[in-house]
Amino acid sequence: MVTKQNVLLAPYTTFKIGGPAKFFADACSAIELAEAFEFAEDKKLPIYVLGGGSNVIFSDKGFPGLVVRILDGGIKINGKKILAGGGMSLLDVVRSAAAASLKGIENLAGIPGSFGGAIRGNAGAFGTEIGDVVSVVKVLERKTGLVKEYGKDECGFGYRMSIFKMNPDFVILSAELQLATGERESLERIITETMAKREAKHPQDAKCAGSFFMNPFITDERLLQEFEKDTGMPSKDGKLPAGWLIDHVGLRGKKIGGAMVSEKHPNYLLNTGNATAEDVMTLASLIKTRVRDQLRVKLQEEVQYVGFGS
Repeated sequence: MVTKQNVLLAPYTTFKIGGPAKFFADACSAIELAEAFEFAEDKKLPIYVLGGGSNVIFSDKGFPGLVVRILDGGIKINGKKILAGGGMSLLDVVRSAAAASLKGIENLAGIPGSFGGAIRGNAGAFGTEIGDVVSVVKVLERKTGLVKEYGKDECGFGYRMSIFKMNPDFVILSAELQLATGERESLERIITETMAKREAKHPQDAKCAGSFFMNPFITDERLLQEFEKDTGMPSKDGKLPAGWLIDHVGLRGKKIGGAMVSEKHPNYLLNTGNATAEDVMTLASLIKTRVRDQLRVKLQEEVQYVGFGS
């Protein structure tokens, strides 16, 4: 394992925000990850495991410990099963499945980030969640140094949630998906159409983290009715889109410093070019306060804040 010092973190995230990591290393295996953990423990450093960098915002001060980035891991297909390393991009896994005429994850095309990160947050889109097709997840437990496998029923999948998200010491090494037989041309067409839908909602090369807040469960019947009247659609499983709520309190296009609420998709907070992490946090705080005060709804971030208060 090669360790570098004072590595700027911004280029490793989709937000393109963040100061330097005191130490930075890439890991391609459980052995290299274990070495990274040992290095951090010996030097009494905090450690953060980075995947595709799509659901994280690093402090402007950076991170005072070791950031270890998980790379690659490969993809293997056996019948209707696909096994992929946690560091693979989710899109590569989706495209590999389609190329093998396997269906079940084509609706996830275009979700940014790594395969391991998608499983950690139970990524979902257009009626599909990745947890629906997971069969086994292989994890390195940081405290014990042991590699363990978790079956689907042990993963605790929920809306943007899993046991791995609740336990930061669990690092996803790889996962196996159980898919179904499909028709290659049809699946590749769905992937193309799905990515076009995402692009129509918002340019996919924007400096942001995708959806910033989770869609909250709503108990206020009047608000649910107002959404249905406004959009012509019923709420989905009792949840309302965070973007609709943000727009409803008049924050579409709101800008603080270099951070802005997207005009096209209000649940996207954009780095317009020179945003700081502080700009984004201040804007997010304003959104949460306004939605809470005006609609009595509590928004919760999907994005993870790292290095703040250090």
